[in-house]
Amino acid sequence: MAGKRHLTAGLAAVAVLVTACSGDSSPVPTVRVDRGPVTTSVSASGTLVSIDEQNLGFADRGQIAEILVKVGDEVRAGDVLARLDDGALTQALKSAQAKLDQQRASLGKITGSYSIEGAQAALDAARAVLEATEANVHAINEANAAATRRAEVQLEFDRDVLRQTKKANASGCQTQDNNNARITTTDDQSSSSGSDRGRSGLLRPNSMGEPTTAAPVRPIAFSRPMDDDDDDGFDASSCPAVQNAQRQVIASETALVQARHTEETARTQGRISIENARANVVQAENTLESAKRDNSADTKVQEAVLRDAEIAVESAQRDLENATLRAPVGGVVAAINATVGEFIPAASGGTPQAPGSTARLPGAVGGTDASATSLGGGGGAFITLTNVDTFQLVVPFEESDAAQISPNQQVEVSIDAIPGLVKPGTVVAVAPSAETISGVVSYYVTIVLNETDPRLKDGQTAQADVITKSVENVLRVPSTAVRQDAALGSVVNIPGPDGEPVPTPVTTGLQGDDFTEITSGLREGQEIVLPQATVSTIDPRGPRNGG
Repeated sequence: MAGKRHLTAGLAAVAVLVTACSGDSSPVPTVRVDRGPVTTSVSASGTLVSIDEQNLGFADRGQIAEILVKVGDEVRAGDVLARLDDGALTQALKSAQAKLDQQRASLGKITGSYSIEGAQAALDAARAVLEATEANVHAINEANAAATRRAEVQLEFDRDVLRQTKKANASGCQTQDNNNARITTTDDQSSSSGSDRGRSGLLRPNSMGEPTTAAPVRPIAFSRPMDDDDDDGFDASSCPAVQNAQRQVIASETALVQARHTEETARTQGRISIENARANVVQAENTLESAKRDNSADTKVQEAVLRDAEIAVESAQRDLENATLRAPVGGVVAAINATVGEFIPAASGGTPQAPGSTARLPGAVGGTDASATSLGGGGGAFITLTNVDTFQLVVPFEESDAAQISPNQQVEVSIDAIPGLVKPGTVVAVAPSAETISGVVSYYVTIVLNETDPRLKDGQTAQADVITKSVENVLRVPSTAVRQDAALGSVVNIPGPDGEPVPTPVTTGLQGDDFTEITSGLREGQEIVLPQATVSTIDPRGPRNGG
């Protein structure tokens, strides 16, 4: 795995270097969410020492439930040698797992709570209403303005028709006015000469000499012109065409007034509707921000509780696994120092260091010798293997890293002198006491190689990557793609519709060296955005071991 990491890092560096040197504005780098293992590890360098005997023991104390080998049996690497009673350990794991499931459900309820989803939906709806209101008001205003323009054009047209009608009927109406004037004059004279007869309705002789009744003459009413140009005493009552044109002008003037009133009223109502819709959007935005703040605080608290629950499950799982003792290398069972039903202590041991060297002292291999220490006194070997043709790696780990290491953990061993050679190993023992090396408090860890190679030699320098935590077949993304947001917590950028990164909240599990487990927020195969790198961040010498 370490070799794969180094190769991946090298390819990534080359890709970034080519992109940076090209000078082109390339699209943002992306990768898809996949499934696979996520691991964390601690690393340090030590010295290979050849061995022909291996002392084994359980990582924790307990009662022996089963011994699957006997003295003289030949075993291979990975064979189960013995088991402790794991009833209590199994129950502890189930309890821890149940609590973890409960805390994950609580976190999922918080991150997917209705308060945020509902507030976001309300904001989307408010924005949609605002957009629709603005569009509707604009359409109404445009229609009303068009109606006002049509009314103005109609009024001008009708006034022009009135003027043309007056001009066309001017002579006829004037002739009628003169006749009316003569009739009125004659009537006045008749009235003055025979007013009594006119008023009393006396008979007057006609052309036949017969008496007739004189009918009174009614005066003609002159109507006032309706437009400014009609100031010449024009008698509209004698011209029906003029009267019709005047009526049309009056109707058009009324229609224009009504259109202007409707337009102004609609504009006012539209402004009010838009302002109300905007106020609803602002209120929805405030509600969403408040929900996010509350949700962010609750999420951070619950994430911390969830991490504690995950640690408890990992610890319970490790304790259960440590109840099974496996052969780290092949060999022959030379000694078994307990029987079924007995209680044995946890094994411990370290490898003394030769002065001025990181290699062991000759003859000082593994833990405490079974022949020298009583098993009941604590820390002795439970099973001893002989005819072991392999190597141990003695590595000093800083105390913070050593606290994460326990027997039976898997190790990847890479040899500095043999590039590309990576061998699996297993932690055998952690020294019970610390040593100060170059001013740093460290603990020696003994690691046995599960495979050998003819190129390996005693005293070679090697690097050990001890896998402290591991999960298999989980959704994962590169750890560099996950960042922390003050409001949203853990986020991963995904490509938006316009190509710009969009922060997306996620729930993370194990945060490994290269990958981070995603428990919610993303789906398998979904594309995410990787952070941009620059040339200055690339080591021109390329990736190195342990980097």
